[in-house]
Amino acid sequence: MTTKPGRRRVTLFVTCIVDQVYPGIGQATVALLEAQGVEVHVPRGLTCCGQMAFNAGFRDEAYAVAGRSIEVLRGGDDVVLPSGSCATMIRHLYPELFQRSPYATPAADLVARTYEISEYLVDVLGVTDVGASYHGSLAYHDACHGLRFLGLGRQARALLAHVANAEIKPLPGHDQCCGFGGLFAVKQHAISEAMLDRKLAGIVEAQADIIVTGDASCMTQIGGGLSRLGRTTKARHLVEVLANRVDRRP
Repeated sequence: MTTKPGRRRVTLFVTCIVDQVYPGIGQATVALLEAQGVEVHVPRGLTCCGQMAFNAGFRDEAYAVAGRSIEVLRGGDDVVLPSGSCATMIRHLYPELFQRSPYATPAADLVARTYEISEYLVDVLGVTDVGASYHGSLAYHDACHGLRFLGLGRQARALLAHVANAEIKPLPGHDQCCGFGGLFAVKQHAISEAMLDRKLAGIVEAQADIIVTGDASCMTQIGGGLSRLGRTTKARHLVEVLANRVDRRP
């Protein structure tokens, strides 16, 4: 397939959890990008960024998985992910993983053209109003990797500020971790639950209809906690709100 002259094309790295659990997030990401005139390509054979194995200390396994991702993502397209966590793996940890390997140069090339979705919309495309609308209140939770490694947060808030009819509420402890952290929630269950309890207390205080975040993992952790409390507040991914798809999933 050829791209029309003057039209941007990106490769969507949909991420494992989105592909396997929340395909609607991937579809919303595509809809957002296409609405801005961007052609979206999803390559066959793209699987995982390798973060799970890397964080667990399985460097050889992470190298194999991430190396395949580098091979699949070779080329000149910008790579966009609906996840600050996976974008962090590529931009900050691929250089470490591949620093003394044949993949060092292609890894550096990939790092230079990889973006999280809110970052791409605001900082690359220069877009803050995507035509979203929501009749209700929203509060934003800063996912850890995006906030601390990529400096994200400003971009999502700029986008949410232009959601028509929405009331944006402050979230106490918005920059505090939800306690998921991938394997952390399994290996350090008690600490994870304590962190989630603190996060939920802030959410209850905010009294927003939807807690918005940029990572499906945080959305899962927070959504599960809210469900167990019997709260009506829902956790949704940023792209679902921006693509007007927050009412399509119960």
